[in-house]
Amino acid sequence: MSGALSGIRVLEMTQVMAGPFCGQVLADLGADVVKVEPPGGESTRRSFGFPLHGDDSAAFLAVNRNKRSIVLDLKQAQDQRAFHSLVRTADVVLENYRPGTTAALAADWETLREVNPRLVYASISGFGQTGPYADRPGYDLIAQGLAGIMSVTGEPGGEPVKCGVPIADLSAGLFCAVGILAALRERETSGRGQRIDTSLFEAALALSIWETTELWATGRTPQRLGSAHRLSAPYQALRTRDGHITVGGNTQRLWEKFCLAIDRSDLIDDQRFAENQARMSNVDALTVELEATLCERPSKEWIDIFVQAGVPAGPIYDYKQALDDPQTLAREMKLEVEHPVEGTMSLLGIPVKLSATPGTIRRAAPLLGEHTDEILREAGVSPNQFAGARGVE
Repeated sequence: MSGALSGIRVLEMTQVMAGPFCGQVLADLGADVVKVEPPGGESTRRSFGFPLHGDDSAAFLAVNRNKRSIVLDLKQAQDQRAFHSLVRTADVVLENYRPGTTAALAADWETLREVNPRLVYASISGFGQTGPYADRPGYDLIAQGLAGIMSVTGEPGGEPVKCGVPIADLSAGLFCAVGILAALRERETSGRGQRIDTSLFEAALALSIWETTELWATGRTPQRLGSAHRLSAPYQALRTRDGHITVGGNTQRLWEKFCLAIDRSDLIDDQRFAENQARMSNVDALTVELEATLCERPSKEWIDIFVQAGVPAGPIYDYKQALDDPQTLAREMKLEVEHPVEGTMSLLGIPVKLSATPGTIRRAAPLLGEHTDEILREAGVSPNQFAGARGVE
């Protein structure tokens, strides 16, 4: 069974998180993603994450499955020529260097569009290819701060806190993947490729839907709310006898169901909580009232009660608990793959399910340069003439 992107070849010149994650999304859906690495490999192989048995870090292995690896020294003219031969066979080039870096490697959009006019060229950077910050180095943390995310993350009155997952990196990768698919679709009509330009900063800002809504609708600068929602209540974590649970009583119908489920019908008639705007204005008092009742029972009992009543609710897991949950396993979000050095490895599954052409995990992350010779031969290039420049024995 072929993947939905079978027949699409992507040349990926990326490192760390955003670019590799974008490439992995495409690879999971069937694209032939060729990771073009410098001698010694991309930085994440050695300097990020948790070392395992081999030379590659766990961080590298997590975002580079389903890819093949080729080593080329693009500072060398002969390897640039080999790369251009690969570009002629490719549909997409994906890179996440700082703006201007690829020009010195003869791997920039202006150069490669002449090599292959049908090429889709996708760039992810910290701040985009234009604007006063274009030349700045960018990381997820920096983007979260500049985009405003850290100003609304954490408890009210607390210190700045970043989102617990690298949301700017990951969302930039996802937005870029969407852009690549859109450009490939447009190419079917025009016959020509185009440039895609996105950034960690824009991705982080684009996710700030509720926060910008509050600002523009009210004129108020959004503040930290802990686990509470910006526009409705109750929609937050609440304390129980033995911990916390999450609840979603954020519509009037669910609010009333929620009150009946905890045997607090009096709250429905309480004018402080009668409708959503009142509940939002009195959210601290609402939390006190709800937790006074919820602390009478343990979390599991309350979750069972709410589920039975049709009220959204759930536990607050650590990652071990989340990965062991039966829903995780039923949805195949925890899978295994064989790696030639690490042996059997656990990986996150593919979160989007296609009925006719589902994504698959076909191979673990590649060893450095593992597929150099076969990829060069596919492009009609003799591997032997590049052994010195590639640093390959």
